[in-house]
Amino acid sequence: MNKELVIIGVVRSSIKDLSTAPKMEDAPGAVQATIEIDPLYAEGLDSMQAGAQLELLTWLHQAERDVLKVHPRGDKKRPLRGVFTTRSPFRPNPVGLHRVTLVSIKGTTLTIEPLEVLDGTPVIDIKPKP
Repeated sequence: MNKELVIIGVVRSSIKDLSTAPKMEDAPGAVQATIEIDPLYAEGLDSMQAGAQLELLTWLHQAERDVLKVHPRGDKKRPLRGVFTTRSPFRPNPVGLHRVTLVSIKGTTLTIEPLEVLDGTPVIDIKPKP
């Protein structure tokens, strides 16, 4: 049994630059994107249907991992806060949580929206929204 973090897919998005990426999925600039699931995990998509509300977990691979305090949403006018009280991608383990809607599914390609992550972001899990 594998006990290491597994990348199950990758995001394909029109967002290419970290400095211009939206801060949250409800922020202006969040886009429709696709997730290419590794065929090894195709069976895990069984019964998934368009319209489903999902929680997508990603590995924010370009995030800084040694930051423990940030200005919320990058706004320097706001006082520094501990990263565990924010949704900053900069944290010891940069796991992203994204609430999205499944627009369509074709084979192992999922079209979702809205999403605010960079093209090439690894996907580590998908869960139905409770």
